[in-house]
Amino acid sequence: MTTTFVSRTVLDSALSRRNPTIKLALIFVVSVVVMFVLDPLTPAVLYLLALVGVLATTRVAPRALLLAHVPFAAFAVGVFLVNVLSRPGEALWQAGVLRVTAEGISVGAALAARTLLTGILAIGFLLSTDGVALMTSLHQNARLSARVTYAVLAGYRMLQEMPREWSTIQQAHAVRAPLRKDGRLPRGPRHLAGVVFTLLVVSVRKGERMAQALESRGLGLDPRTTWRPAVVQGADWVLAAVVLGACGTVLAASAALGVLEGPDALTR
Repeated sequence: MTTTFVSRTVLDSALSRRNPTIKLALIFVVSVVVMFVLDPLTPAVLYLLALVGVLATTRVAPRALLLAHVPFAAFAVGVFLVNVLSRPGEALWQAGVLRVTAEGISVGAALAARTLLTGILAIGFLLSTDGVALMTSLHQNARLSARVTYAVLAGYRMLQEMPREWSTIQQAHAVRAPLRKDGRLPRGPRHLAGVVFTLLVVSVRKGERMAQALESRGLGLDPRTTWRPAVVQGADWVLAAVVLGACGTVLAASAALGVLEGPDALTR
């Protein structure tokens, strides 16, 4: 019998039907591999392939995917600017204390592309993986204990609900906050800090309630039964082969072209 990993919270797609443990392992392997890549071209090509793969195997709208990129893109820009303005090397432009180097641009672009690659992999995983299926798969396929897998489920659910919580808290603050002189709602750092602090408090309280609910329901008791067993199918191994094959092909091509650079780029 074919096992599907689809729930009401995840749209049915080719990627959502794949085993969550396999997908998580692939993200880990690719992320570890690109940690040792410090040229901008290789992670950029991998990012474009991953972006096309997520668009082709999930039913996410391009606009939603673009919005999901915002935090990763912001972090990538920060990493790039820090390296451009602080890394020593051959100066390309200088004005006072500001100094742009060729090494800073190269390493900064590589780290930024690596950030975007990790981001699109995480986005694809979140959009295609149901929390219950993830918990069941980690318990059965990865042999993790029930306490660990239920904790992962609780954290995963909270992560999925954070956008809705953020919107609710923003609307509540907007009702009480005084309007600006132009009649618009406040959007400054003080307002943002209040929303972030409220989200933190709400998340901590929700986590405490989840922990109490899990303990009251016999978390960790054995033996346990599973309603829908998680099975690693042939299509899961095909997915693993395609992802690892694409990653290996890009790295080999980059090395053959003389583009691939490793950690030694940091010491030049």
